[in-house]
Amino acid sequence: MNWSTVRDKYPDRWVLVEALSAESSNHKRSINNMSVILDFLDPKDAWSSYKKLHLSDPSRELYVFYTGNEIIEVIEQPFTGIRGLQ
Repeated sequence: MNWSTVRDKYPDRWVLVEALSAESSNHKRSINNMSVILDFLDPKDAWSSYKKLHLSDPSRELYVFYTGNEIIEVIEQPFTGIRGLQ
């Protein structure tokens, strides 16, 4: 489903979604088709569920959004690595 359908179906909720179809352009990720996994009233619950699902299967493209927002924007940032102890 697209973002406007998600907003209509889950008004003023936090949703944990999986991107089913997405593309990147100019460091922005456009999600064309998504599936709502769970919806929440509390953002802390949404992020907690996100963390659990991401740890269990990091290959899934998961996001948490608030349906009160008319548009969603995902900005891609390059991974610069982790500094080791010296």
